[in-house]
Amino acid sequence: MADAVATQVIQQDGKTAIYRFTNVSDGTGESAVVKIDVSGLAKDPMTGKSCSSVVIQKIYYATIGMGVKILFDATTDVLAWQLNADWTDTLDFTDFTGIPNNAGSGVTGDVSFTTVGHTSGDVYTIVMQVSKSYS
Repeated sequence: MADAVATQVIQQDGKTAIYRFTNVSDGTGESAVVKIDVSGLAKDPMTGKSCSSVVIQKIYYATIGMGVKILFDATTDVLAWQLNADWTDTLDFTDFTGIPNNAGSGVTGDVSFTTVGHTSGDVYTIVMQVSKSYS
């Protein structure tokens, strides 16, 4: 078996993308599972350039029983933010430039999740707003 997971694109335009992620765990958990694949995002409508990375602007989340590490994908993943277990919160980084991808060697621009302390029946719901950066 595997965790029951879903990813939904709520909205996407030339500058912003909003996603909803859910997980109902069977105890397996997730380990560096890509949730935002920048190669699949729409190109810049003005320049035609491909999206190369995203900047995290807002996170709305609820976790029951497990935490979630949000990672910037690279040869060695970089922790962007960690969401606490058994918590509900709204994180708004728009008062500054947001959380930019600062991953080093082998950076892909993608965002992945790793669950922490997961057991059967644990759940998370995460809504994430990102701004798109183009190469």
